Amino acid sequence: MVKIIHPGEARDLNLPGRRSLEIVSQEVGSAAVTLRLVEIPVPTPGESPRKPHRHTDFEECMYVLSGEGMTSTANGESAVAAGDTILVPAGEPHVTRNTGSEPLRMLCFFPTANCSEQK
Repeated sequence: MVKIIHPGEARDLNLPGRRSLEIVSQEVGSAAVTLRLVEIPVPTPGESPRKPHRHTDFEECMYVLSGEGMTSTANGESAVAAGDTILVPAGEPHVTRNTGSEPLRMLCFFPTANCSEQK
């Protein structure tokens, strides 16, 4: 059965350094996918940067909706902007930071209905 999820129904994950709204996951009946809308604010002076995290058993695909940022992985850093897609292999530590003057907004896709991050 098709399920429509309205904006106010997304679950705020209260993750550090960003607003992460889980739109689709096992909690709403997904069998195989998680979708999140992530907004990373413009950093404030003196703010400690977020640490990298990883997803051991699955890759992550991020589509940048708006803003500018920098994705850091074991292979270095890459600038990202609206329209870019980031594909992170399973197990690779990564972090995306806002480097612009407006919030960095991304859709994050995971090929699992139960997504968690590990340090």
